[in-house]
Amino acid sequence: MHPICAKSILSADNGMNLYRGCTHGCIYCDSRSTCYQMDHLFEDVAVKVNAPELLEAALRRKRQRCMIGTGSMCDPYLPLERELKLTRRCLELIDRYDFGISILTKSDLILRDLELLRHINQKTRVVVCTTLTTYDEELCRVLEPHACSTRQRFEMLRTMREQGIHTGVWLCPILPFLNDTEENLHGLLEYCFAAGVEAIVNFGFGVTLRDGSRQYFYRQLDAQFPGMKNRYMEAFGDRYQCTSPNHPRLWAQFRQACEARGVIREPEKAMLWLREFRDQRTGEQMALFS
Repeated sequence: MHPICAKSILSADNGMNLYRGCTHGCIYCDSRSTCYQMDHLFEDVAVKVNAPELLEAALRRKRQRCMIGTGSMCDPYLPLERELKLTRRCLELIDRYDFGISILTKSDLILRDLELLRHINQKTRVVVCTTLTTYDEELCRVLEPHACSTRQRFEMLRTMREQGIHTGVWLCPILPFLNDTEENLHGLLEYCFAAGVEAIVNFGFGVTLRDGSRQYFYRQLDAQFPGMKNRYMEAFGDRYQCTSPNHPRLWAQFRQACEARGVIREPEKAMLWLREFRDQRTGEQMALFS
């Protein structure tokens, strides 16, 4: 961990990343890709110590309130958040200025801030999402060694939903030849439906690999699944999109299960749902980040 002073905190679509780097150790992580030009070791997390000040200034300048998104590049609830409370300080500002928040995390540390999230949700809108990849807890420990288990993430989502907070799941990646099975899909969907999630984001059953993330992924395959790297290289070469050969069958079952339960599963609709801002007191509603 090392501190840095950022020049800005909100992206053009109002996303924010308070940390840069990660300690979850997920073997497939796209954020390791060289295109993001990280100038430090991925596990040596950069902490944007001036993020709250930057965020407050940005929120004050906003002409229209909207959803603020966090978690797309770096989990806002890394273990170091327990002491630093950088995410909590930013949530307090979002609460103070009556904005909404959409959070993606693999950590149940978010439950620490449950009361604050409930307060925001009473005024505007809170969406809490997690990533689910495998129903098999032993495989989870290999694919995502330092993140919360799949079961813990399910319990976190269920708690959020019981408190009236909107919840969703990013069902990805589904790794070819490792967790691209019907059994795994049905196990994950059972978790989603039991937790009462409203939307499941999935752009296809497979994994994307870029320069940087591919090399790390292949090293982990060599260490954990001998022979699997060669299978990937033979099947996909240097392709960015590595689609599971089981995609057609899994997609059909995924679509049918979601439609039967009224869960949003079309990628475009799911993304709009994540971004929809509402003011519970005035009825103001906007369909996009503003």
